[in-house]
Amino acid sequence: MSLPTQKNLNNVVTHAGRVGVLMGGASAEREVSIRSGNAIVAALSQRGVAATALDWDGSSAMPLEDNFDRYLIAVHGRGGEDGHIQAALDLAGVPYTGSGVLGCALAMDKSRAKMVWIGAGLPTPDFEWIHPTSDVREISQSIGFPLVVKPACEGSSFGISIVRSEDEFGAAVLRAREFDANVIAERFVTGSEYTVGILGAVALPIIRIETPREFYDYDAKYASDDTRYICPCGLPETTQELVSDLALQAFAVLDGAGWGRVDFICDGEGQPWLIELNTVPGMTDHSLVPMAAAHAGLSFGDLVLAVLATSMSADVIQ
Repeated sequence: MSLPTQKNLNNVVTHAGRVGVLMGGASAEREVSIRSGNAIVAALSQRGVAATALDWDGSSAMPLEDNFDRYLIAVHGRGGEDGHIQAALDLAGVPYTGSGVLGCALAMDKSRAKMVWIGAGLPTPDFEWIHPTSDVREISQSIGFPLVVKPACEGSSFGISIVRSEDEFGAAVLRAREFDANVIAERFVTGSEYTVGILGAVALPIIRIETPREFYDYDAKYASDDTRYICPCGLPETTQELVSDLALQAFAVLDGAGWGRVDFICDGEGQPWLIELNTVPGMTDHSLVPMAAAHAGLSFGDLVLAVLATSMSADVIQ
């Protein structure tokens, strides 16, 4: 498979109709979602697509109207990235971008995503669910310190802590539970962080992420100017092929569709470990998929049209 041609993208504009760009939501990622959505609306409007910004507050009924021909989903986190919006649009019979209900639900819940990856024989760090009766000693013996405590169903690194001793464990769990009742402990992998954007059936160029912070947290993602994004990523060519293939496999086994982003850590021996799949990646000026697309020769406007194309049948845009 290859990236869309200019002819493909022109056909997207021709057949787009009226597009509702869903953004906002009620998750901790609301602000990022609005930034993504506004950037998408601006790009579509510049290309001549009739795009309307729809800010959903996450609590009232979604702003679904009969006169929209399709929806581009830019709601990050719970509500938009967990299958809820997708289910509503399926029931309404209106096409939308990206993964369906199953793919979004699996990817949003990191514990279930990891179980599917493990079942498929794909490498992901060992983990344990943290229950109210969990014994920190048993978890530390199973996984070892340091470990990562994180909410299972949250994005943008909210609620994540690196725990290096039993004394730090309780506070880390409480912090994670501010975002989700379902909390996991995951083996901490020492190494470099990488991300692979996926567009259709194509893995975009791999980006290596470097931050002076302890890990790639919310501030490093969206606010800091000292985070470095390196592309070409510097991995040996054979390792890049391995990582790209692994990203496509990880995406497929979770029933991903259309577009997404798979995050990895490569350890000191070059072994890649799957961390998570994002089915509605960020589209801000700090976001990774637009960076990767640019290295592949796609402008931001081209990328947005390619994402919109995922709501159309292949024969329409050929």
